Amino acid sequence: MTLALPTPAVPPQTVAAAVAGLRATARIVARADQGGGTTRLPVLDGDGPFALRRIRGCGRQARVCIVGAMSAPLGGDRLAIEATAEAGTALHLTTAAATVALPGRTADHATYDVRLTVGDGARLDWLPEPLISAAGSALRMTTTVELAPTAHLVLREEQVLGRSGEETGALRSRLVVRRAGRTLLDQETAYGPKAPGWDTSAVLDGHRALGQLLVVKPEFEQSPVEVRLLGAAAGERSDGGAGQGVLAPLAGPAALATAVAPDALRLRRLLDEAVRSAAAE
Repeated sequence: MTLALPTPAVPPQTVAAAVAGLRATARIVARADQGGGTTRLPVLDGDGPFALRRIRGCGRQARVCIVGAMSAPLGGDRLAIEATAEAGTALHLTTAAATVALPGRTADHATYDVRLTVGDGARLDWLPEPLISAAGSALRMTTTVELAPTAHLVLREEQVLGRSGEETGALRSRLVVRRAGRTLLDQETAYGPKAPGWDTSAVLDGHRALGQLLVVKPEFEQSPVEVRLLGAAAGERSDGGAGQGVLAPLAGPAALATAVAPDALRLRRLLDEAVRSAAAE
């Protein structure tokens, strides 16, 4: 005789969470070590797909690599990264690999919020690997930065529309940067299905990789960056003349490079060129 055991009931809230998607937040705090002049990390809290790893620093700088512990973001996920560089610190943040936005169990879009705070005399480098918008995905990404008057920021965003040989998903991205409570930059972009005109000659013109690099330095108040064309826009036809961009000053102590390219490799070359130009100012 076979004895049938009752199947444990699954709580309704567990089922709802699985359908709605994952909720996860990673938190990082950098604090100055008053005794040694270095930066320590009293808060390094990864959750869900975020595994946080300390890596070898340079001088007083603390470095953290964000490792993807699972596939994310999927449709319905709500993900966030919160990082604070307190006064007098130096913090470098990167990711171990590209982030791939994928379809999920629900038709709802995923959200990915990055919130960065940089105190007086502190420097934060936010240099993640690219975000890839896979076919069928829907992602809304928001990056919000709060800077003290003497803060230093280097921020890079790279987005690849579709994996090799596939169409892009729906990607909406917003970047808001405030310095001393005043808006320095506020821009929003949208690509993919239901975003009219995104692939026309007035926007991407067939390119599938786009990105920007923002540098904020108090020194730019006295010596602002000069406008410079990058890649093919500057008449440089090496590497097939693929990709182009521009580096320009903002109305504040900042410089913004914007670039488009056929792929992530050539996009990175353009943004690296912008970094070198901004550092030379």
